[in-house]
Amino acid sequence: MRLEDHEDDNLKRILSASHKRLLKDCGAYDIEKDEDFKELVFERARYAYNDALEFFSQNFLTEINSLAISKALEGIEGDTDASKI
Repeated sequence: MRLEDHEDDNLKRILSASHKRLLKDCGAYDIEKDEDFKELVFERARYAYNDALEFFSQNFLTEINSLAISKALEGIEGDTDASKI
């Protein structure tokens, strides 16, 4: 299946928007290194492409929260001043 150029551009825009949104929701993950984050970006893009974005957050809340909590815990573990409290 070959997509037209305008469809390629639309998919790139959707993937970029999904990546930016999930960086805000989950934290600063590297899409090239974290497969769970990458999968979530693709899932959000799939929902956006199929005009069902309003269902994404509800359906993937567990995954979004898991990534966000993991990133927050990384920050706490890396904070040497936090251990002095």
